[in-house]
Amino acid sequence: MSSQPTTAPVSFSQQVGTAWNAFWFLPADGRPLAVIRILTAVLGLVLWSSYAADLQRWFGPQGIVSPDVMATWRKASGVSFFDAATTAASLWALYGLGVAAFAALLVGLGTRIAAAAAAVLWVSILHRGPMLISPADDVLTILLWCLVIGRSGDHLSLDAWLRRARGGAEAVPSVSNRLALSLMAVHASGITVAAILAQLKGDIWWDGTAAWWLLSGREQAPVSLMAAMAGSDYLTNLLTHAITLFEIAFAAGVWVVGLRRSIVALGIVAWPLIGWLAGDLAWGCGMATLGLAWAPETVRR
Repeated sequence: MSSQPTTAPVSFSQQVGTAWNAFWFLPADGRPLAVIRILTAVLGLVLWSSYAADLQRWFGPQGIVSPDVMATWRKASGVSFFDAATTAASLWALYGLGVAAFAALLVGLGTRIAAAAAAVLWVSILHRGPMLISPADDVLTILLWCLVIGRSGDHLSLDAWLRRARGGAEAVPSVSNRLALSLMAVHASGITVAAILAQLKGDIWWDGTAAWWLLSGREQAPVSLMAAMAGSDYLTNLLTHAITLFEIAFAAGVWVVGLRRSIVALGIVAWPLIGWLAGDLAWGCGMATLGLAWAPETVRR
């Protein structure tokens, strides 16, 4: 009689190890990262342009944020290229470099260099005015540094077009893409968990009035929606608890393969709406972009 080979059972620790290695090191295709690159560059250009009108008033030679003022806000480890911009011309020159870096990142020209330049210049302007930093700025920082790691210019870029024009080989999945996407994914979940914990500490999230307070805190709140919420406790409670329930579903659901596609699709709509309600649409768009790293095409079992 011939004996049939038997397969040794896989232990739980081996399954965990395999999943861990796949999450961080399984080569990933660059197309999803290219989409994230384009969205990140658009967000970056929007946030970068928000400094233009008051650039000289804030950071110019006679600006409000003088070196002494900046020193009281900035950590000792903070470094900024904008510290060297002591004239109006040099300040505008550095600002123009930032525009060029984000534009190059958008079209995918010298993509990795553009991502690194955009990240460094972005962090530099944040360190120059640390009192002006918003949650959207932090999300953009995460996206940019992750794009430095991955090969986001392999697709949907001028770099890819030039490579094909020269007869170069097609881009293949890479570990660096996986690392970039996984870092984005973990940050998306971590930020969501932090938001949930912060909300659960506040009574307004338990009693269902948080949506009203978010809306009323905006500089230009939509009058029609505020009127509707003022006339309906049910609507106010529904919006408030829907935000918390979505965030809980996102934080937990993206880890479940069967739910991931639906959760990511819902996040594309839900995150910007939450950001808009809170008066920070850019943050919501940034979170939706981070959430794309959880797309089924990029994180497999």
